Amino acid sequence: MLDAEGSPLEALDRFLCEHWWLKWVALFHPHALQLPPVRQLIHDHCFDFHTWPIDGTRLNHTLGHAHGLAALAGHTASDSGGASMPLTGNSDAILSLRQQIRKVAQAGAPVLIWGESGTGKELVARAVHEHSPRAGAPFVPVNCGAMPASLIQSELFGYEKGAFTGAARDKHGLIESAAGGSLFLDEIGDLPLDLQSNLLRFLQEKTICRLGGTRQLAVDVRVIAASHVKLSQAVERGAFREDLYYRLNVLALEVPPLRERRDDVAALAEHYFSAFATERAAQVRGFSSKALEALRHHNWPGNVRELVNRVRRASVMAEGKLIQASDLGLSETPASAAHEAPPCERLGGARNRAERTALEERLASGKNMTQVASELGISRMTLYRLMARHGIDLPSRRRER
Repeated sequence: MLDAEGSPLEALDRFLCEHWWLKWVALFHPHALQLPPVRQLIHDHCFDFHTWPIDGTRLNHTLGHAHGLAALAGHTASDSGGASMPLTGNSDAILSLRQQIRKVAQAGAPVLIWGESGTGKELVARAVHEHSPRAGAPFVPVNCGAMPASLIQSELFGYEKGAFTGAARDKHGLIESAAGGSLFLDEIGDLPLDLQSNLLRFLQEKTICRLGGTRQLAVDVRVIAASHVKLSQAVERGAFREDLYYRLNVLALEVPPLRERRDDVAALAEHYFSAFATERAAQVRGFSSKALEALRHHNWPGNVRELVNRVRRASVMAEGKLIQASDLGLSETPASAAHEAPPCERLGGARNRAERTALEERLASGKNMTQVASELGISRMTLYRLMARHGIDLPSRRRER
């Protein structure tokens, strides 16, 4: 409850951002509505608002509706295994992302999420779905990069009986399975060009045609897509359709890499430490101060996925009561602290330097590529791609030289 002389709106705005998942109902004195910052606050954070004198009947209806939506969203989130995990923290970057998610969730247009591997793009997509009017309907994730090209069309669009050998009955595709809800297309940049045309047609017409069929079937689905590569650059290379890019890039979200939200690292580590309570060694009680400092200064090329892997492994393998930096596979004198970037260095240069340093450190350990990729929290394909980008040879080739 506020009035024009109430709490500073800037502090209140930050508080509401930190509690972004709640359904806020505001109560104002009428003259407070004349203030533009108050109206902006209502727009950004409030499910509804009321003014003095209170209309009890209307307020009861509002609270009942808000309670129902909050309960539904909470139920959906618990079923999905806690989709808000990557949003732990209070850094400016994550507060801004939360606020953007709230706004985007209420719209019905397609959403395009960009972020490096391991930043939690799918979990951000789930947050968009779970805070949208479609929260009670299915959320169907599809990894376009993990599906064989020969199967993608039948999996997405379904097929009719007799469409091919073995098609003994009609089958709904993943698009139909998401009817009324959200379809999440992860790594959409890996979708073959011919299927990009089919997807574009679906976005334009809201209908699909199953493989082997002739009927156009209307399907109400919101498409949320994600990529770890900039699709605008893929368009320039001819690897992604320009018209599909503009169809998807209506509402854009960028998930910040972990190195740009270092103030959140300790909170994330504690979060996942608690999540692995049933797996960790009985004597382990938390992190040493040096371990937390090492976590904060690490460059995190594998982002949140790498953090999860390191914390999980340390929780199981630590010998003492407190997890040490060595248990996390980190040095107590972080490499990043020994190579501070010049104040005037561009962000892109610092990012590339951090990636190269982390890669060279892990490759120098003598472990095989699968182990190195696992420790970094990335796939082997991503590891090879990063090595090629930075001109780093395979260890065997370096020995030959």
